[in-house]
Amino acid sequence: MADTTGRVLRLLSLLQARHEWPGPELAGRLAVSPRTLRRDVDRLRELGYPVDATSGPAGGYRLAAGTAMPPLLLDDEEAVAIAVGLRTAAAGTVTGIEETSARALAKLEQVLPSRLRRRVNALQTQTVALPAPPPGPWPTVDPATLALLAQAGRDRERLRFGYRRRDGAQSPRLAEPYRLVAAGRRWYLVAWDAGRGDWRTFRVDRITGPRPTGVRFARREPPEGYVERSIVAPISRYQAVVTLRAPLAVVAERIRPSAHVRLEAVDEDTCLLRTGGDSLEWLALTLGLLDLDFTVHEPPELAGRMRALAARLRDAAGPPPP
Repeated sequence: MADTTGRVLRLLSLLQARHEWPGPELAGRLAVSPRTLRRDVDRLRELGYPVDATSGPAGGYRLAAGTAMPPLLLDDEEAVAIAVGLRTAAAGTVTGIEETSARALAKLEQVLPSRLRRRVNALQTQTVALPAPPPGPWPTVDPATLALLAQAGRDRERLRFGYRRRDGAQSPRLAEPYRLVAAGRRWYLVAWDAGRGDWRTFRVDRITGPRPTGVRFARREPPEGYVERSIVAPISRYQAVVTLRAPLAVVAERIRPSAHVRLEAVDEDTCLLRTGGDSLEWLALTLGLLDLDFTVHEPPELAGRMRALAARLRDAAGPPPP
């Protein structure tokens, strides 16, 4: 009985991990016969998990949506990742996500084993957050829109939606979603624009009325570096270029390279940092917190702002002790 229960839990984990499984492949993963697989699927249905099955040579199984949400099966790494993500979601650029994240986190931490709760707390207490960008009218997005875009990208299904350009003009779009990107405090959809026959990047807060078309597409890959060119440069008002007098390996421990933070080795003791921000004050303070010697090359306004900040800090510290 214990072996059967463990196998059914393993089956549930596999169904939750992928949109659809071919029957033979699923049976092979569980090392059981197709007949045993069908019995295990029936057990999941009895427990309230809606498992759809398709017949024929290409038949398979998938976990469908039901009228109520059954329990999720998470492994240790997934549980820790979700808990950490919920804790950091309070910064929220997704409408209404702060309170919802707090409720979900409370439920998750209540059932976390003590060993996992300690890991989550350690990650939280040992993580130092750099200063957030200054307050402003940052756009928020609808969680339902994000979920729909993500699902369409996962299932490779074309979408129709309206899009408001920067000048306010509206245009209809037919697109093949590739990836959602959270950059700065904005969300972007990278997609192949079928109507224009080229790659496009759409700000999610400007997308209206997205709806699936039911038409599948073959996955494409954007040109190398497309995300950096189309998202990273335009989102930041200021693009900073800074020489850091420290080896690349040392700097990489303090700044994680990403789509909007690029590090290049100059020599064994020096590296170049390229990053961006909407606030000169935020850039100046972030660089100062690195506790490294550096020289600002661009933009000229940043160098001037850092001189003013240095003078203000010097005056605040007062005269040196005798």
